[in-house]
Amino acid sequence: MASTTQPSRAHAPAFCARRVERVFAQCFLQSENTLLCGGADEPLYAPSTQPGEPHRLWFREDYFASALHETAHWCIAGAARRQQVDFGYWYAPEGRDPAAQAAFESVEVRPQALEWCFSIACGFPFRISTDNLAAEAGEAGDHSAFESAVRREALRLAGATLPRRAAVFFRALQAEFDKRGALTPALVRATAVPSADPR
Repeated sequence: MASTTQPSRAHAPAFCARRVERVFAQCFLQSENTLLCGGADEPLYAPSTQPGEPHRLWFREDYFASALHETAHWCIAGAARRQQVDFGYWYAPEGRDPAAQAAFESVEVRPQALEWCFSIACGFPFRISTDNLAAEAGEAGDHSAFESAVRREALRLAGATLPRRAAVFFRALQAEFDKRGALTPALVRATAVPSADPR
């Protein structure tokens, strides 16, 4: 899963990650026995190993975008994946070579598109993340195909019905952040950013 850093404006009180944790718990603690938790050095999904203990979805530090991003991964993961550490996926840290970066991007399209939808529900600025600053050494690689794929998937999600848990979370975020209206492709287009911005 993508490691995320956070724009400074996200530390404004309106975009406090604790609000996302609270919304997640209201939606899923009882029904899915799962908590969203900040404070991790790296994101991690940890299924419960003890009876009565909740599963824990860890996001990075107190980063608002990381909370939304990890929730997107969780909403996409099926029941079998949610019984595995990190949903059974690999995660190579920053410094990936081009082949590893291509593999990373291939599994990040849908989660980032769903994170975009969640960002709309909060009024939070979304940025596509390539999550590979170390390898690029300050030089922007060509991630246009990845950006286009994320944009297409976000438009598709906005024009369809969100998966059940994602729809529940989207509506709860709207209520928490006092947003109204249906998710539409026009909203995705209106919040599009011109290029990838690693977070």
